[in-house]
Amino acid sequence: MTVLGGKIRKAFEILRQINRERATAMIEFELKDLENIFTLLILGGFVGMPSPPAPIAMELLPLLEREVSIMMSRSDFAQDPLGALMGILEVD
Repeated sequence: MTVLGGKIRKAFEILRQINRERATAMIEFELKDLENIFTLLILGGFVGMPSPPAPIAMELLPLLEREVSIMMSRSDFAQDPLGALMGILEVD
């Protein structure tokens, strides 16, 4: 009986770990999505959406440091998409 009980306990541990990983992945996806929405709300003027008043946007701009750096790196790669692909693949 103890061998069977140990296997059942091990199976439940594996299922619990799988559920934790799925939940974590879902939360990470939602966080990235919320960051994108926040960035779009603050910097919406670049894509034609109404932007918040300038003083509010300036106060929130330090919170967008990472997103602005990502946006700038993507705009650099937009000029040379093949070079960006080769950089990702580390081809010399």
